[in-house]
Amino acid sequence: MSFQKRLQANEFVVLAEMHTPKGVNISRLVTDARRIKGRVDAIVVPDMDNGIMRMSALAGGVLMQQQGVEAIIHLYCRDRNRMALQGDILAAHVLGIENLMVVHSEEMSQGDHSDAKTVDDLDEIGLLKAIETLQNGKDMAGFDLDGIPSFFTGCSIAPYADEAALAEELAAAQQKVAVGARYILTPPVFDVGQFASFFSRVKELGVPVIPTVFLLKSLAIAQYIANSEPGAHISDELIRRIRKSGDREQEGIQIAGETIAALKSMTQGVLIQTLGWEHKLPAILDVAGL
Repeated sequence: MSFQKRLQANEFVVLAEMHTPKGVNISRLVTDARRIKGRVDAIVVPDMDNGIMRMSALAGGVLMQQQGVEAIIHLYCRDRNRMALQGDILAAHVLGIENLMVVHSEEMSQGDHSDAKTVDDLDEIGLLKAIETLQNGKDMAGFDLDGIPSFFTGCSIAPYADEAALAEELAAAQQKVAVGARYILTPPVFDVGQFASFFSRVKELGVPVIPTVFLLKSLAIAQYIANSEPGAHISDELIRRIRKSGDREQEGIQIAGETIAALKSMTQGVLIQTLGWEHKLPAILDVAGL
């Protein structure tokens, strides 16, 4: 059953994120995808996430499809104008990709090509409208298409630091749903209790909500997120748990798996982010009982 059909049937979906290589050696990407084939419903492929130049998400999505794993590719407004975005969207359909995710793109200044010019010809709402327009048989200039694409498109809610920022994100998400987003991806969850409060509000948007579970690879990473992203809600108790562990890598895997298991009774799915440790995905799924 496809990712779309599972969500529409109110079944729990499991997604895993995999980055394309910074180069053309695809062996690791393909190997990691094969390791979890049959255990996840789709693989999410970011497109030069964090401003790091990599092979395009379009190519990565096609590689996933070739391995027999359904792909969801990111679309950003930062790097392409409306013509290039529409061209890539049409290409995705022809190449067998049925799932898109319109997400916020990080500042270029934080990436490895800090002198690159950003485009931002459209915003996220504009891009979602463009996808809907293409699915209605026209391009953004109003010209008819020769063949019409079809997609299952989602959006994301950005991390928020306070109630005011959350209110803004929820309002934006409501607009995104109104113009075609069929599911919502949330920021990483480190406190299931706190997430429950957030979830009670975001589920009112009327589309499936898929929380993100981020693998804490080390104590240093956990401390950095706790200090630099107050909205992440990493507790002192969680920091102490990692610090006291005799095997901190394994403890991070255990925490991720436990978080997924706890979310399974609340939401319609989960996205697992490992940021370079995709080889640990099978272990996380084992802990989660998936």
